[in-house]
Amino acid sequence: MAEQGDERRFGEHVVVRRHGYVAELALDRPKAMNAVSTDMARSIADACAHLAADRDARVTVVTSTHERAFCVGADLKERNSFTDADLMRQRPLARAAYTGVLELPMPTIAAVHGFALGGGFELALSCDLIVADATAVVGLPEVSVGVIPGGGGTQLLPRRVGAARAAELIFTARRLEAAEARELGLVDDLVPEGRDRDEALDLAARIAANSPVGLRAAKRALRLGHGLDLRTGLEVEDAAWRSVAFSGDRAEGVSAFNEKRTPQWPGE
Repeated sequence: MAEQGDERRFGEHVVVRRHGYVAELALDRPKAMNAVSTDMARSIADACAHLAADRDARVTVVTSTHERAFCVGADLKERNSFTDADLMRQRPLARAAYTGVLELPMPTIAAVHGFALGGGFELALSCDLIVADATAVVGLPEVSVGVIPGGGGTQLLPRRVGAARAAELIFTARRLEAAEARELGLVDDLVPEGRDRDEALDLAARIAANSPVGLRAAKRALRLGHGLDLRTGLEVEDAAWRSVAFSGDRAEGVSAFNEKRTPQWPGE
């Protein structure tokens, strides 16, 4: 297990910190409100590859070091100088950043304050849970600048709020403040101003107390089973159950329960 306060930087704009079994992926491009440039996209993807291979990381929390923004989306200043060929070359790097977060094998939580717009909100949507503070402003405004959500937004938002509501939000390009975002289900927990990171890390710590094998298998079943018919979904669940049924974590969990003690998860 990594020690409290362990830190590693990926490129100039992404920092991964460890808080015991909880990993924190911090977006750290404050001069641009964490706008995702080509270099930053590459760094996010690299950080996610590192975390995906870390068996001691039981939960990942995505945070921001900027006081007024989680992430404002793609770096449109950079893109303004792009040729069509530049844009096409950047596309695989951008996709790798978003899919890197989306495909992390452990539970993930986004801690959102201030602006989370476009690709910034898509990074949050790529997480399993979103904790937002009272200053949060979220939305997918891409059609207002002539494109569409390209970091998973057209697929992830309807899975949260339904097809018609997602269509309204994407077609109008409107921004939602924190209370409405919570009411419509765009975020999961609404906390007081300035508390998003602390509350997300606290939630992560509670989750991380559980079996790491169980957590990853449960996430796999949730993700792979979504949208399938019930019979097929239950087969996905059964496969995930079989992957943990004979694990060391399962044996330890049953023993700890019967012995009335805290489990010491082997993580295998």
